[in-house]
Amino acid sequence: MSFLIDPPWLYANGRAYAAITSERRTAAAIGAATIGAFWAVSISLYANRRWTRPIWEACGAEDGRDWMLNSGVFRFDHRDAGPVTHALSAALFASYPLWLWLGWQHGRR
Repeated sequence: MSFLIDPPWLYANGRAYAAITSERRTAAAIGAATIGAFWAVSISLYANRRWTRPIWEACGAEDGRDWMLNSGVFRFDHRDAGPVTHALSAALFASYPLWLWLGWQHGRR
């Protein structure tokens, strides 16, 4: 999970949920669980929680924040992330439900 990968992945999940069920309650429950899982892993990666080490190592990153910010593509400074980086990251995390909802909406058409 990373800021580069998560939005399209959430969007694809939303489309898949729309194809699987038209029942809003079921989709809402599945969506809430999905967002919870994405937030749990992604925020833990960003915070460099020890249990995420196998994930970022498998991705070839220096640590979890490196993976979340750079995804092996960019070269943002992940070691000295300041308040602006943290605020932008929080905004990206807050956008996760939007990506899932957009996929759900487009999948229902």
